[in-house]
Amino acid sequence: MPTVLQNHNSPPPGSHRIDRPPPSSASPIRLAAACGGLSFSSSPFSLGRDSAIGSPMVQSNSHGELTAPQPLTRVRLSDILPYDGAPVGRYSRAVEALSGSLMRYNAAVIELGPEDAAVLRCGLESARFYFKTRVAAQGKGTRGVYIYRAGRPLEDVESSPPCMADVFQCMGRAARAALCAVARHLRLRSDVFNHLLDETPLPLNEPSSSILVATFSPSSTSQNGRGSSEGVKLPTTNEVEKGLLTLISSDTSGLQVCDPNSRWYLADNGLASGDLLLLTGKALSHVTGGLRPAATHRPTYDYYLGNTTMGRTSLAFRLMPQSSAILDCSPIIAAGHAIPQSYTPISVSQFLDDLSAEEDVFCNRTDNAYVVQDNLNKEQSLRAVLSDPLSGTFMEDATFVSCGHSFGGLMLRRVVETSRCTLCNAEIEPGSLIPNLVLRAAAAAAVKYEDDKRLFYNASLRKRRKEENGEVFSENGPFKAIQYPFSVNEKVMIKGNRRTPDKFVGKEAVITSQCLNGWYLLKIIESGENVRLQYRSLQKFPASQETCGNERCHSQPLNSSS
Repeated sequence: MPTVLQNHNSPPPGSHRIDRPPPSSASPIRLAAACGGLSFSSSPFSLGRDSAIGSPMVQSNSHGELTAPQPLTRVRLSDILPYDGAPVGRYSRAVEALSGSLMRYNAAVIELGPEDAAVLRCGLESARFYFKTRVAAQGKGTRGVYIYRAGRPLEDVESSPPCMADVFQCMGRAARAALCAVARHLRLRSDVFNHLLDETPLPLNEPSSSILVATFSPSSTSQNGRGSSEGVKLPTTNEVEKGLLTLISSDTSGLQVCDPNSRWYLADNGLASGDLLLLTGKALSHVTGGLRPAATHRPTYDYYLGNTTMGRTSLAFRLMPQSSAILDCSPIIAAGHAIPQSYTPISVSQFLDDLSAEEDVFCNRTDNAYVVQDNLNKEQSLRAVLSDPLSGTFMEDATFVSCGHSFGGLMLRRVVETSRCTLCNAEIEPGSLIPNLVLRAAAAAAVKYEDDKRLFYNASLRKRRKEENGEVFSENGPFKAIQYPFSVNEKVMIKGNRRTPDKFVGKEAVITSQCLNGWYLLKIIESGENVRLQYRSLQKFPASQETCGNERCHSQPLNSSS
């Protein structure tokens, strides 16, 4: 009860906004040093060290009417980091508080340590300075976006914001720790989702799947020269993250999140610079069988408690699974959770393609967006039609049963064992099974399509396939293994090409040495000349002629001796 009184008697969330110094024209090095010296006041809702911390959260109903603030759970990163040894109460309480906030509000707040908070402040300041210099150069306030991907070679380092690599590591560590906490609360191993993520550290010359997005959005005050006093300006577009988790840090409040009761609230109100707003994504929702649904959010830059003349700068870290990974709910089922059968295993690349296709449908038919969404939820996808609902694999062994339905995989085995169709409940004759050739061909085509997609996105798998198909790799690139089909001292016939002199075409020659890139040094038998030709200009000497030639060579000494 004292906590409730504290929330109602506390000043409005706008009074807890952090006063940040304006960006100077100093160099990035001096700017980063200045960022490290900034100090921020703690939240008035701070409790004990082992307790969850509440931050003010302003809610609004579907009509945009504001309700009383409610606490959004905050946990410290140091409390949810995995460690060796027996579990302690602080870790269990932090995991419980984090998961409880995700279930009640579809969001949570992670508080970083002093060192990580300083890195995050430097990242925000450098991103703000980076975008303001470009706004000044363009002469108008425009929205700016910069995407940083670790492991990708930077073509122009000077044109990118500094500190992005350090911020990527800091937020990536926090995202992985939060993912482990989510898995632990679901009675899973804390590393159960690690196979979906990139290796740590990344392999050489391999870009990361996760990205760090720096965004700058100018306010209406900076664009129109005056503030807006018309109240809350609610945007019309709602966004859902595609990845596993998303961590967001910003210098100004401006992000609304929808809770499970379809009520919108300002989630990042009153957050300090060392705080990260945690949101769940579509990939995590699928791999957990819907137990951790994806959070829906939308930006609102003109907040009713006051406008900022500096605009809004934010850093969003999106923890993405590898494109070659498979989103599978088997660990969730093995842990005893009941999930719908619609959550079948699917490759990440196909999963993201389906999400992009849905977004395209929504963008093309904005007037009927909700109708289209309902239809997409009702209709089965092509993969669901071609897959076995039990194992999730494609039905390459699809078979007709006596009632006319088709099954494959584990479901076919179950139907045969029970002698009853699971769709129409009719009795099945095990001896009257007929292969469904059409469905098998479609499933085989789908398997080949997904294999090609996985091969396209996985460089190591692509290299292994090429080696299996008779291709080798060198420093200059891939070459066929047949680039040296001839051996030294072998007799060949010169068939020639467009660049081969006519006097050598059709001549017999002997290979004297092997050169680079499939070239040979040959000696013409007839004239004794030396010539350098590539293997494409040569052909093996016919075996019959070579045998006759050898017999002729052996018969000449006999004739001369006689």
